[in-house]
Order: sequence, then structure tokens, then C-alpha cells
Amino acid sequence: MQTVFLKGLAFGFLLAAAVGPMWVLCLRRTLAQGVPAGIVSGMGIAAADGLYAAVAAFGITALSEPLLAQRAGIALGGSLLLAWLGVKTFIARPAPPDARDGDALRAAGLLRQFGSTLALTLANPPTILAFAAVVASIGLVVGANYAAAATLVAGVALGSAAWWTFLAFAVGSLRGRIGPRFLRAVNAASGLLLVGFALWQALSLYPARPL
Repeated sequence: MQTVFLKGLAFGFLLAAAVGPMWVLCLRRTLAQGVPAGIVSGMGIAAADGLYAAVAAFGITALSEPLLAQRAGIALGGSLLLAWLGVKTFIARPAPPDARDGDALRAAGLLRQFGSTLALTLANPPTILAFAAVVASIGLVVGANYAAAATLVAGVALGSAAWWTFLAFAVGSLRGRIGPRFLRAVNAASGLLLVGFALWQALSLYPARPL
């Protein structure tokens, strides 16, 4: 059981550490609003990873099959949300240093940050296939060993949460050295990257036709 947990922990950590749109989003939020914003955003991603890991580990076909069947529509919706966040980030003006942490600590703001990353991560149903591959590699019998499946899910969620917590504190340690001009450049670069990720995800839904 311990081995299953450690494998899930490692997979969740490595999956979260892979650079992608959520990585960029959490980095920018941490720089702009502080460590709490980065951690809460990361917890939204970790929660989604845990949910998809549960679907794969427990063999919940009643959920996985409809999600995969509608993956194009769900992914397109996620692309639109990501593009909107990218544009919003690009045009955002850096807040004064003394106002950043106050905004980040508002409960409503933290709830929105959690919800946005949760929704964006859930907008990638094929992630279930990656978790299913991990379940198979660990040797779990899907739907039969509930204790092992729960242990795997806990490992994945904690591994993902550990990475986002590490990233938030690491990036947060740099905030005191960053001025408004640099933060404006970060906003512009992050916004362009997020829009680029959104376009790439949307275009990947329509594979090129052979000539």
C-alpha cells in the first residue's frame, strides 16, 4: 500500500510540474497577488487531478465515458475560458505593492481563483486516460481494490498539491525584488502564453485533413 501511495505521489508531483497553462497562470497570480493566491489556484488544480484520478482508479465508467465522448466540447469551452483569462492578464495593470496582498486575501477572490483553475483542469477529459495508464502500471485491479485505489488518489492529489505549494513559495520569495515595470512585462508575457495555449488546444481539436 505504501508503494502505491508513493507512486501516486510521484506521478501527481511530476504531472503538476510539467510546464503548461496552469503553470503560467499560477506563477503570474503569485507574482501579482502573493503566495495565498498561488496556493489556492494550485489547490484547484490538485482537486481536479484528484477527481480524475478517482474516476480512473475506481473505474467509474458512468462518468469517464460521457466525459470522453464530449471531450471536444469541454476542451473548446476550456480554451475559451483560458483565452479570456489570457486577455484579462495581458491588459491587467499591476496593483500597488501595498494593495496586492489585501486583494489576494479576500475570500471571494480566493474562491474565484480556486474555481477557475479547477474548471480549467477539468476541461481536459483525456487526462483520465493518463491516470488509467498509471493505474494499469501500478497493477491495480480497477474497481476491485478500493483501499489501494483510494491510496493512489490520495497520493496523486497530495503530490500535485505539494508542487503548487512549492511553486507558490518559491515565486513568492521573489516578489519583493519585482517592480511595476517588470510585473507589467510578466502580465504581458503570461497573457500571450495563455492565449497561445488556448489556440493550440482549440486547434488540436481539429486534426489536419490529409491532402
